[in-house]
Amino acid sequence: MSTWTEYPKIKAVEPLAHQRLMVSFHNGEQRLYDFSSQLDSPPFAPLRNEALFKCARVDIGGYGVIWNDEIDIAESELWLNGQPVESPASALAA
Repeated sequence: MSTWTEYPKIKAVEPLAHQRLMVSFHNGEQRLYDFSSQLDSPPFAPLRNEALFKCARVDIGGYGVIWNDEIDIAESELWLNGQPVESPASALAA
């Protein structure tokens, strides 16, 4: 039996100070992902360089965020471990 889960695809990403990402998904939700805990992992260590971190962009199809040919992170990680951000529009609807 398959336990495949489909996560929302990424629409946009904005690199922020202190190695954080603001990720906008196609379902209209936003998540704030703190990358600082990942920087001790060898694959992500180069992202300590702020100039490289700011090069974050959405992968083709919205399946993740990429920095170069060697560094990327999946939409599922960003969705599951990012902190939901209340958008101004959703605050008005509440």
